[in-house]
Amino acid sequence: MVMHSPPARTADQNFMARYLDTLSLVERLHRLLLDVIKDEFERVGVLEINAVQGLLLFNIGEHEVTAGELKSRGYYQGSNVSYNLKKLVDMGYMHHERCAMDRRSVRVRLTERGRNVRDVVSDLFLRHADGLQTKAVLDMDGVDTIAGALKRVERYWTDQIRYIY
Repeated sequence: MVMHSPPARTADQNFMARYLDTLSLVERLHRLLLDVIKDEFERVGVLEINAVQGLLLFNIGEHEVTAGELKSRGYYQGSNVSYNLKKLVDMGYMHHERCAMDRRSVRVRLTERGRNVRDVVSDLFLRHADGLQTKAVLDMDGVDTIAGALKRVERYWTDQIRYIY
């Protein structure tokens, strides 16, 4: 996504330009993360699932959740969660079971095969964390600063959606 500056309506054009650059950076980083996971899958021979599905397996971890909880807990941000869950179940990476109390609800958890993929992604992230620290790319204070700023933006955007009506 390329952000173009709209005509100036506020006094602080510099802030607007940096804000738009930051939005583009966040999007590029997410796409790059998926590319990094895809490359790791190719390196280790995990070829039948995509990076989005691998990240979903990583985020679920040892939890047993419903499809609705995947989004509410932040495990999955996409719009096609049902498609990815069905594919992962069909390929043997996840197990699904109808809830005894609410037959409309399905709970999912990783199979052994899914845990193996989760471990591939986990090992990748561990190597990244180590490399970022040992090469002095990022330290704990830097991670805290970035995370804090992004959480404040998330809270601001959430409030904008919630109070729009």
